Formats: sequence, structure tokens, C-alpha cells
Amino acid sequence: MRLDHVRRLGGPNVYLSRPVAIARLDLQGLAGHETTDHPGFAGRLAAALPGLATHHCAAGRPGGLLDAMARGTYFGHVTEHVTLELSGLIGREVFFGRTVRAGGPADYDLILECPRDEPEDCAVVERLVALAMRTVEDALAGRVPDPSAELAAVAAEHEAGRLGVSTAALARAARRRGVPVRRVGGLNLLRLGYGRYRRTVWAAMTDATSAIGMEVAGDKRLAHRILADAGLPVPEGRVAASPAEALRALRDLGAPVVVKPLAGHQGEGVHIELTSPAEVVEAFASAAGEEREALVEAYVPGKDYRVLVVGGRVSAAAELTAASVTGDGSATVAALVERVNADPARGEGHDRPLTRLALGPAELAMLARQGHGPGSVPAAGERVWLRRNANLSTGGTGRDVTGDVHPDVADLCVRAAAAVGMDVCGIDLRLPAVDAPPPAERGAAAILEVNAAPGLRMHLAPHEGTPRDVAGDIVDLMYPPGTPSRVPVVSVTGTNGKTTTVRMIARMLELDGLRTGMTTTEGVHVGGRLVHLSDASGPRSAEMVLGDRTVEAAVLETARGGIVRRGLGYERADVAVVTNITRDHLGVDDTEDLEDLADIKALVAEEIRRGGHVVLNAADPVAAGLARRPAVRDRDPVLRYFSTSPGEPVLVEHLREGGVGYCVVDGWLTEAHGDRRTRILPAGEVAGSFGGAAVHVVANALAAVAAARALHVPVAVAARALRTFEPHAHNPGRGCVYRVGGNPVVVDYAHNPAAVAAMGALVERYWGAGGVAAVTLPGDRSDDLVRETARALARTFGRVVVYEDEDLRGRRSGEMTRLIAEGLREARPDVRHHPAGDLKGAVTSALDMAGPGEPVLLLYEKLQPVAELLETLGARPGDPPPGGPPPSGPGDTARASRAQAPDGQVMGSPT
Repeated sequence: MRLDHVRRLGGPNVYLSRPVAIARLDLQGLAGHETTDHPGFAGRLAAALPGLATHHCAAGRPGGLLDAMARGTYFGHVTEHVTLELSGLIGREVFFGRTVRAGGPADYDLILECPRDEPEDCAVVERLVALAMRTVEDALAGRVPDPSAELAAVAAEHEAGRLGVSTAALARAARRRGVPVRRVGGLNLLRLGYGRYRRTVWAAMTDATSAIGMEVAGDKRLAHRILADAGLPVPEGRVAASPAEALRALRDLGAPVVVKPLAGHQGEGVHIELTSPAEVVEAFASAAGEEREALVEAYVPGKDYRVLVVGGRVSAAAELTAASVTGDGSATVAALVERVNADPARGEGHDRPLTRLALGPAELAMLARQGHGPGSVPAAGERVWLRRNANLSTGGTGRDVTGDVHPDVADLCVRAAAAVGMDVCGIDLRLPAVDAPPPAERGAAAILEVNAAPGLRMHLAPHEGTPRDVAGDIVDLMYPPGTPSRVPVVSVTGTNGKTTTVRMIARMLELDGLRTGMTTTEGVHVGGRLVHLSDASGPRSAEMVLGDRTVEAAVLETARGGIVRRGLGYERADVAVVTNITRDHLGVDDTEDLEDLADIKALVAEEIRRGGHVVLNAADPVAAGLARRPAVRDRDPVLRYFSTSPGEPVLVEHLREGGVGYCVVDGWLTEAHGDRRTRILPAGEVAGSFGGAAVHVVANALAAVAAARALHVPVAVAARALRTFEPHAHNPGRGCVYRVGGNPVVVDYAHNPAAVAAMGALVERYWGAGGVAAVTLPGDRSDDLVRETARALARTFGRVVVYEDEDLRGRRSGEMTRLIAEGLREARPDVRHHPAGDLKGAVTSALDMAGPGEPVLLLYEKLQPVAELLETLGARPGDPPPGGPPPSGPGDTARASRAQAPDGQVMGSPT
């Protein structure tokens, strides 16, 4: 077998609402082979990985996979299950897998669930799949596989890349509250919420955490000064800049003392309960480090406590115990340490609730003070300390005492957090007991430290006692109950009309007073300004808009390619719009027919919030049929259909049942709700609709109104937006008319049969003749689709200039020109077609071929070169010729009706 590649779909996708990785596998010589073709294979594999016996497979019960191998199954399927089993063995708990045919006869795609916040580089998945392949191949070769050694290395990589305990808890708490969560890179940094409600949190440090407070907490000398100035108890201490000064502090303060770094953390370099000058000198050398200064404090007797303060109240408290082992009379200290470290709750650093015990220099010194070493055997029941400082980071444990905290102790901690100005902080205390008032005597109780970004492990999973939802408290601090975390999100998909519909919706929301972020194939816009130029119809662009804290609403063009290759860039839109689903991109990304396209685009309708709105084209059977999908119905959506014809059966039935729809009635864009009718504006007054002749633009306007009204945009605002939706300013490259000499040049992005047919119908209807077309088509479409598009073009245009775009998308030079010419001749043998080498030659030739005043339709791939060329030709933005379309156009009736009713008038049922 051979692994071709692995890619990750980080957002909701056609397989799961959670991330998946897709591994393309070439079975090579195993293609067509089944497990039953290789006697003994299944037994050897099950012996190596006994957990495979619990896999359900299609049977829906444990043992399903073993039964499938006994009956005979393909090796892509087996490799999928082995990958999932190996994943579980390293603590990477995922359960969904699927194997599908892909590409050539030996190619299979393994679709494998990924943890939500796993790094995007797919490195761990790739190693797991590769190891699964080798494991299967070993079993085929007659060996019992042993993947344990390599699996340990993969486990280490997985541990290094996963979220820390505190950050992972915050991500879970946010998701439980419906707050969107995105991990930033491979960091312990989370982006929560959308748009204006976006917040960030790094472990237990929020974006509202005071930078000054962080500095104070990190400087023990300054922290003690501020706490003392607030009347809070702190240990008496001195800053020593030399061993001599440390000894002087020992003399002044009296033994025992504590020596620690001025800016240390996690208990490193802290030396406790020192009594002799030699101990103090040695501790000073350890604690001073490069700073050449250390803090010498009076030792405060008592128990160690950590109190977590969140938003001015005590969230949790724990009693801390330093790292230790307890003898059994036979095991050495080293063996006892190994026994403790076997607890799966212990890991390296902060990746587990507890940290593994160590036997480093600090621990060995502590053992020596007690008369022990790694090889000594403590008596049964004897407690041997490895550390004196009670930090989880050095192997300590915590016992939850939240319910025992005395109100006076709680007040002390809250005051300390306020004194340093921290929204979330950990207060380290030494007290005789946490359930009694702090003693008033000097030195009997003290605040040892105030910790910024405190670890949450001891509260989330205490060694003893009740776990506390401290991560939930932090999320509630950022998003108090009832506070929104999302801005309104509209997602628009379909084959044609996506960009125009997105732009119309965004204009409506902007005019309604919302600063709107918008993604289209032309770029990312925020507040009406282009902020990122690219084909921005995929998930990265959606994330860019939703991560912008100035955005108050988002309208996202959501194209097929982004869905297939990376999933959605958002979770749970408020409104989903499907403009239409027609033949395009067939043969790309294993999309074979219209049903495959529908499966992909349906995701936009399926991934809405419960009770959200789905806007569907009633005149398009495939788009309208999405409403019947179980995953759409499960969201309990409000359906809003649109159609230029009020008699469309799907729309009529929907209105009969009391639903909401949008159509053209007597020339007016109309909102229908059951029997009620509300006029919006005359179809002929939709800017860019050519007086209503561009029926596809009118349909886009209806879809846009449906989405905007779902977000409570007033009718009058929607009408004003459509009336002022000037193509050159608000919809560049879509139905824009330029004047070059005496000829109108219509620039549009049409690139599939339905879109080309719509533009041909517009030109023929508006100008009364087809004129000349200068065209290019994208090279990543199938040959059949290119020819079909060319045939649609030839039905209107008898003269066509064909040129190739600079980006051939994998085609050979001249190949697209040949295919388009073949399609033109198939539909119209008398068509005059002229090849042109480039865009400039095509436009020049088309203008030369056109008669006086004849229109030229220019289809393009990239708008910027077109705009630059037209400027050099002296083109100027132009309106369609006066007089409008012939009387049969829908705008004609609209103009006659304009004086009869203002926008927004509510009428009864149409006659």
C-alpha cells in the first residue's frame, strides 16, 4: 500500500460536524483482495491489537469488524479500523471512520475523525495511517505485528501538540455554552465567539487580564509591596544581591527562611524551611541565577492552599501537598517513584491532571536531608518527601477544599486579586486552616504569591475531593449568561448567483446600520472596504471575517471547493441560502453527478442553528429538495422559498401551509406570508436588473430579501438597498456595462451552461440580438461540461471570439480553445468563431466584429486584468441604452404599478 496524501477538514463537513482527516490510500497490489484471500491474517492482526474485537463496524455491535474480516472485506477498510485503534491507544479518542472509493481502481479515501483542537498539520494522523499500513502489511506477511515502539513516538508527538489541561477545559466549557471555539495555530490560545463578540483566552489568562497585573504578579518584590500597602498579610522578606546579604537576611529574619527567585514560577528554584547558613548560601546560588538577586523571606508555618479568584469571587480552593512517596518496607525510593508515575493521571509538564515525579538535583537534595537516596528502602508507612514546595508542577497533589473556605479567607483572597488588578488569578496562602479566620498574629498567616494565568488542573481534577467547573466560571466571566457570543451569520451557496446575492444581502445589512463582513470570490470586505484581495469563498476567509472584532454581521459566500477541501469556516449560521444547483464542477474532486453536488451544498442548509432560516429556490427541484433532507429537518428550520414566478408549485404549497415566500407579483418583488402580501419594490427598479430583463438578477434579489428579512431588516431598507445596488460600485464584474466607442460591453463571470444561457437570454432580450461574445472558460471543468457551456453560448451568439486565460488550470495550451470551438459547432454549425491568444486580442477582435451599437459579451476569469484593459481602451461605465427592455420584460408592469402602492404596502391574496 502507499499513502498519497492526508488533508484535514477543520470545520463542519459532509461527513461530520466535527473535523476529519482524509487519507488517500493506493492499495496497489492489494486492490480487489479481501481478507479471506489471506488465511490467518485476521487472527494475527487481532492478536496484535485485541481492541479491534470491540469495533462495531457496520454491524452496530462489538465484534462487527472481526465478523466482516471473517466474511471478507477490503484492506482499505481494515486499515481504517487499525488507524482508529492505534489512535485510541495513544489517548486520541476518536470513533468515526469511513472508507470510500476514490480516483483510480486501487484508490481509497479513509475518512477519520479528528479531535476538535488538534493542530492542522495532520502530522499525527499521517504517522498513524502509515503505522496502520505497516501493521496490516506485517500481518499479511505472516508476522504478528508489534507497533508499540513506533506508537510510543507518535504518542509523544500527540501529547506535545494537544491543548494543555486548562485550555482544553476552557474549550469544552465554551462549547457547552454554545460559544464558538477556534484554536490559534498550535498554541494554547483560543479564539472564542464571532465578530464583535470575539474574545481570546490563553490558558487561564483572558484578553481582559491586566497587563500591569501580570507584571506585578511576575515580580514577587513588587507584588509583596502592593499587597502590604493594601493591608494584606505577606511574609517579611529581604532582597539579597549576594550570599553575604542572604546570610544577613537569615540573621535579621530568624530561621527558618525561604529563598526563591524574584520572578520564578511553578515552584522552580524555591527552597523552603532553611535553617543553616550553608543551606541559605546554596539556595541563593540556585535562586539568584542570572538576575544575581533572590528573595529571602521568613518562613510561615501552616498548610499550603491555592485559591482561585475569578471575576471578584472565589471560584475554587485546594489544599496542596508537596511531592512524596510512602514506603512499604520493601520497595526502594526509585521504585516507589516509578509506581506513582504509573498513574495515567500523571504526565510530563501540564499535559495531565498531575505531573510525574522526578529524581533530579532538587529531589536528591531533599532525600539526603531525610537520610535517604534513590536506592534506600523506607519503612512501611514512612512518608518520604521529594520536595518541600507544594506545587503541582513539581509533582505535588491537590485536595479540593472549596466548600470549607471561611468567608474571611475568601475576602482576603478577593482583596488580593483586586489589589493587583487581576480578573483571574491564583492566590497562594499559608494558613493553619482554611476553614477558620486567618490568625491576626504577625507571621501566622500570609499570602505567599499572586499567580497570573494560574493552572486549573488542581481544581478540574483534584487528587482528592470534588472537581470544580472553574473553566466554566472563566467562560461565564467572559460571556455572562444571556450575553451573545455570535453575530448574525448568513451563508450563501449554489452554482450561480452566489456573489451577487451575498453583495445584495451585505448592502441591506449595512444600510440597516450593521458593520458587515463579506466574503466573495473577489475578496474579503469589511464595512464596505476591501481588506483582502483573493478568491475568498472558502473557510479561511470566513474565519477572517468572523475573527474581526469590528464586524456586527457576516455574509459568507460558501463555494463547493472550500466545503470539499477544508469544510466550513463557521459553525451554525443563522441563515442559509441556496441559490440553485446546476451542472458545474462535475468530474472535480470525485463529483460525478448533480446528486453529488447536492450532497456537498446541502451542508450549508444542514449547518444552521436550531430554528434558523433556510432560503431555497422553489424553481430549482434540486435546491428545493434540500428541505426534505433529515439533517435539514433536524434543525427545525424556518423555510423561506423564492421564485420569480408566484405560481411555482413548491412555493404555492408552502404559502398554502402558512409559510413565507418571495416572488414577483404584478411586476413587484413581493413578500408572501400565507395569504398576506407585502410589496417590496418593482422588479424593474432593482439596480443591475436591466429594468427587470435580467431575470436571474431579480431571482438573486428575491433570495437576498428573503435572507435579510430573516434577520429583521425592514422592507423599506431592503428596497432602498436594491434600488441603489449600482453594479459598478457594488457588484463589479457581474452584469456590468461599459461603453467602448459606440458599443456596449457587458462584463460577466458566467462560466457554466446555466449562467451562460442566462446572460445570452439577457443580451437577446435587452438588445434584441445576440451580438458578439468574447469568452474564456475555466480549465478545471470536464471536457463534456466545457462543450455543453459552449453549446449554450452558441444558442444566442453567432459570432464568438475564444481566448485562454493565463491560468490554464492544468490544461495544455490551445486545449480549451479547441474544446470550446467543438461545442460551438455542435450547437450551431454556422457559428463564426475566432481564436485569440489573449484577453486584449479577444476584446479587440470582438469589437471589430461587432456592428455599430451591437453588444459585446465578455466572459472572464480574473476581473483585474479586464478592468485594466478596458481602461486602456477608453471604456467608461455605461448604463443600458434608454428605453429599457421590450414590453414583455417583467420590469414593464412594475413601472406601471409604481404609482399604485408604496414599498412595504401589505395587500391581500392575489387574484
